[in-house]
Amino acid sequence: MDRDSSDEDDRRTLIHQNDTKNLPHQIPTIPRASTPPRSSFRIEEIESQIRRRFKLSLNKRYLFAIILPLLIIPIFFSADIRSLFSSNISSLKFNMVSDRIKESQLQALYLLNQQQSSLLSLWNHTFVNSNNNVTAVQFDDMKAVLLNQITLNKQIQQTLLSPHKTGDAVENVTVLDPNYAGYSFGRCRKVDQKFAERRTIEWKPKPNKFLFAICLSGQMSNHLICLEKHMFFAAVLNRALVIPSSKFDYQYNRVLDIHHINDCVGQKVVIPFEDFMEIKKNRAHIDRFICYFSSPQPCYVDEEHLKKLRSLGISMGKLQNAWKNEDTKKPSTKTIKDVEEKFASDDDVIAIGDVFFAGVETDWVTQPGGPIAHKCKTLIEPSKLILLTAQRFIQTFLGSDFIALHFRRHGFLKFCNVKNPSCFYPIPQAADCITRMVERANTPIIYLSTDAAESETGLLQSMVVVNGKTIPLVKRPPRSSAEKWDALLYRHGIEDDPQVEAMLDKTICAMASVFIGAPGSTFTEDILRLRRGWGTGSLCDEYLCQGEVPNFIAGEE
Repeated sequence: MDRDSSDEDDRRTLIHQNDTKNLPHQIPTIPRASTPPRSSFRIEEIESQIRRRFKLSLNKRYLFAIILPLLIIPIFFSADIRSLFSSNISSLKFNMVSDRIKESQLQALYLLNQQQSSLLSLWNHTFVNSNNNVTAVQFDDMKAVLLNQITLNKQIQQTLLSPHKTGDAVENVTVLDPNYAGYSFGRCRKVDQKFAERRTIEWKPKPNKFLFAICLSGQMSNHLICLEKHMFFAAVLNRALVIPSSKFDYQYNRVLDIHHINDCVGQKVVIPFEDFMEIKKNRAHIDRFICYFSSPQPCYVDEEHLKKLRSLGISMGKLQNAWKNEDTKKPSTKTIKDVEEKFASDDDVIAIGDVFFAGVETDWVTQPGGPIAHKCKTLIEPSKLILLTAQRFIQTFLGSDFIALHFRRHGFLKFCNVKNPSCFYPIPQAADCITRMVERANTPIIYLSTDAAESETGLLQSMVVVNGKTIPLVKRPPRSSAEKWDALLYRHGIEDDPQVEAMLDKTICAMASVFIGAPGSTFTEDILRLRRGWGTGSLCDEYLCQGEVPNFIAGEE
């Protein structure tokens, strides 16, 4: 209670003092108790003085209000008021321009560094090896690099000039015209396959004349190359080609479109084994079994496979060698005339042993589209299901502009090291070769077809870097119900077939902008065959680290 009353007294005192202070012209009250009584004359005198002071105060106020504008006017004309404000604005503008100049200088230094690196790279890869002849592709690379440096120089000039231009945005660099100075930036452009100049042979089988294909060397890629050569032999000999049974060879109808071949040629030139056996009422006889190679063993076929043929209802006579000393390790060059002389026959059914290594009319057989006259791009190509699945994968993950890399590693170390030079490259060296190709092709992503372990692909991924940016290496992901790009394979029950997966990889690689292959691999060779036939081959297509020797090679066992 005491504290409250004391606080109230203090508050009243403060209010009273504040009220007194806030009234400068308040007439003071005359104390009564402390002052003795005064006369009326004295009171009137005091009141008169107060009125005079009050009027004087009012007069001073009016006088001040009149004089103040008179003082401001000369000051305004004698001093530039605007300069007081514009100085701050000018300072702000100067700082902004200064910052833009610094930023432009840093950008220009970065671009100059890029230009220097590119020119040094061009020097190292071209003029250091001046003793070697420069290929057309290398010359195109030189032209393209130099033109790019001209564009980069223009960009540097615009960057340095940008602070002196009005507006906030820096003008975009105008890319040089593709035909600038008569040259082209398309250094990785498509190869003109000159299909109109193809040398072809008509395939017109005689009635009831068949050639039984034997392909046993290596894996599926070898068999497809062998099958294409058998097709050429069949066309030369005017016979229909019998596709082997899946019990004797691969299940070709899962990866190839047999009907596509017949449609392209315009008549029934290939026939599945089952249809052939139906014509022969399940008891077929090979009238002549001719071996193209006599060494290391006749027809490159072993007794186990001969037993498989017999178990399928095929009977045959003794194997015959077309030449006495034709070795798979050193095949000799043969012509179409040699084929006609050694394999022509009036017999209904003949078989020719494995011809994968055969050196018959190589330029003719390996030309774009193959050696046989037809209305399609290629005869041996992936089935429709695989082709559509590959297109869906590209649309989902890659887009139209990508490099495909066949990076074979499993079993390749020993295979390559018996060659001279070796074709097995350490990961850092391989990454450097791939990076150079990415720079040359100017592509943002790589499709990786590989059998390498994760430890190798992980290291490779970390080392493929261009301008500080890691270039993604994309592999086909495991099956996921959330993704529909591979639904066709699952719908037809062929999703787990390793040959289907291998053909899918080939198809994706064959549709890439640029392809980097594994030297010595028939998987790579079959991709190159498709790229030639489809017209997707690029001037930049090459083998990994082509022209280089591995910078380290392990010793022999």
